[in-house]
Amino acid sequence: MSLTATLKTAASGLNAAQMNLRVTSDNIANVNTPGYVRKKVDQAPLVVGGQGMGVDIQGVTRITDQYLQLATLTSSSESSRWEVVSRYLDNAQSLFGNPATDSYYFTRLDTIFSAFSAASDDPSSSLLRSQAISNVEDFLTETNRINAQFAELGETVDAEISANVNRANDLLVQINQLNADISRAKLTNGDASGSENIQSQLVDELATLVNVRVTLKSNGGVTVRSTEGILLAGDGKAATLSYNRTDATKGYIAVEPEGGLGFPQPIKIEGGEIRGLMDLRDTTLPGMADQLGEFVSRAAEQINAAHNKATSAPAPNSLTGRDTGLDLPTAVSGFTGKTTVAVLDKDGLVQNTVEIDFDAMTMTPGGAFTSANFLTDLNNALGGSATASFANGKLSLTGTGDNRIAIDEGTSNKAGRGFSHFFGLNDLIRSDGMISYETGLKPTDPHGFTAGQTIKFGLAAADGKPIREIAVAVPAGGTMADLLAALNDPATGVGMNGQFSLDARGALTFKGSPPQNATLSITQDLTERGAGGPSMSQLFGLGVVERSGRAGRLSVDPAIAEDPMRLGLATLDLSVAAGQPAVTKGDGRGARLLAAAGDLTTSFAAAGELGAVTMTLTRYASEFGGSIGRQAEAAETRMDAAYAVTTEAMARRQAVEGVNVDEELVNLTTYQQAFNASARMVQAAKELFDVLTSMI
Repeated sequence: MSLTATLKTAASGLNAAQMNLRVTSDNIANVNTPGYVRKKVDQAPLVVGGQGMGVDIQGVTRITDQYLQLATLTSSSESSRWEVVSRYLDNAQSLFGNPATDSYYFTRLDTIFSAFSAASDDPSSSLLRSQAISNVEDFLTETNRINAQFAELGETVDAEISANVNRANDLLVQINQLNADISRAKLTNGDASGSENIQSQLVDELATLVNVRVTLKSNGGVTVRSTEGILLAGDGKAATLSYNRTDATKGYIAVEPEGGLGFPQPIKIEGGEIRGLMDLRDTTLPGMADQLGEFVSRAAEQINAAHNKATSAPAPNSLTGRDTGLDLPTAVSGFTGKTTVAVLDKDGLVQNTVEIDFDAMTMTPGGAFTSANFLTDLNNALGGSATASFANGKLSLTGTGDNRIAIDEGTSNKAGRGFSHFFGLNDLIRSDGMISYETGLKPTDPHGFTAGQTIKFGLAAADGKPIREIAVAVPAGGTMADLLAALNDPATGVGMNGQFSLDARGALTFKGSPPQNATLSITQDLTERGAGGPSMSQLFGLGVVERSGRAGRLSVDPAIAEDPMRLGLATLDLSVAAGQPAVTKGDGRGARLLAAAGDLTTSFAAAGELGAVTMTLTRYASEFGGSIGRQAEAAETRMDAAYAVTTEAMARRQAVEGVNVDEELVNLTTYQQAFNASARMVQAAKELFDVLTSMI
């Protein structure tokens, strides 16, 4: 070997040892630096003409394990998802109070029934009446507070999603920019580890926000794609994500078109904090609000059912019903059984009675009647002792002069409600919207909407990814069967994605078809039943906005709140002897009906975590409270499990990527010795050259 070759070999050894010493020093210096990945020098034998000529430095690489990196990204996405869900569910659970205290929301219903029970022992006590009314008002006020805070939680979640999407866009831009720096360093065999460490930390943060697929590029850097493979960062460009939602529809994340040309491309989000927040915003919190609305609506229904069987003493001069959303002939149609309208004087003595037999379609006194002439025949039967009127969907009965009105529900029934209860003539709890969405409509009944009016539906997959939006026009056919056919039409309706159905009580519901199991929202509703009547979504409770808002629309009848003596704690007794009052002040039978309302079996529609069930109000209250606790506990359990996986993955990744000071000190000694050996080789070559020179 020539002296030149010897010097080159020794010089390459010096350079290699020096590079290794620098890299080892960096490793030791950054032993406690978060996100630092230890690195090593890639070197190989330098062979020229079949002879070894020293060491070739091919670059500096980070010691990583791609499998552990991907496992960490996946597990961190899951843990972030369930951490945010658990945090918000804890907040939601706290809205209902501490179960161990008297202020716990679900114990307030028991307090109401206890107050009615106490009032039944002394119906003439104004104090007991006021206490009972106050308990109902407190229950409804607390319900309104919780419902409002659900809405505030939803707004907070919405804002956090938007902020996270903006942060994800920033991360994608930075990841893409670092690709260029890393590629340039790789081309020159430079040390790109600094940029790679920063990029790795950015990718780790991105994974906590949204699950992504990350692949290494052959020339350095990474490519980031969505679950279905849409490019988010890499190949010289970074996508811009957008969060698309309205108050009525589920939200989804989309990739905005380049240059603003085209349409946003929705992407699938399966993990990360954004997924957890979207589940909260679109499913969990609205489900809880819907369940709250179902619970309080059924509670109001049972209390009103009992109050409509009762009457105040003395009976009121007039009874004004609620807006049923129906015209009178349609509302009257479908009733079965009998009911009696009684006209009393101020002392409770019967002046007149009208027995309505819906099975025989007769009035006594009077005779046969039809749904179309019900109001006229009722006024004729009342004979001037009282008058009946119907306007804006409300039925009213008013006594003439000082006459009073009381009703015996009897066996009357429509959609599970008696005559007075169906029309809300003596409701204790009122609403400025629909309390119940069980309309009592049958397929043969007129739907009441004007042909050509439209309702627009948004259909989305379970994860919020939009399927399609379609506007359905009210058909020319006037029955509910015609309306159902139009709604379910596969071409012009929702039939491709699901079906609307009308149950025996007139409740209209939608169910998505597999495999998409689409969910439905109302994006626009231009329908109106009759003149000034409710829209289709309001009448049937379609869409999250309508169903989530009903819990905040209930209040005690203002007339009863102002005058506790108008609280119906007595009952109408038509079996009394002639000359005896049919309503007396000491009668507490109405109060006992109100006290027992919580123990009556009630049918609850599917809402939140609970499916359609039949049980008592008190049992449903327990189930509802338990379901909220179970959701919070389940989220915490899944969070703990995900964190355990993340911790294990991070530990294993750290074992590979982290710096072991003992190992690095050994390497430092080794490379120092290698440097000294190469330096000695240079010195030997110099001495040999000097000898040769002196010989010449």
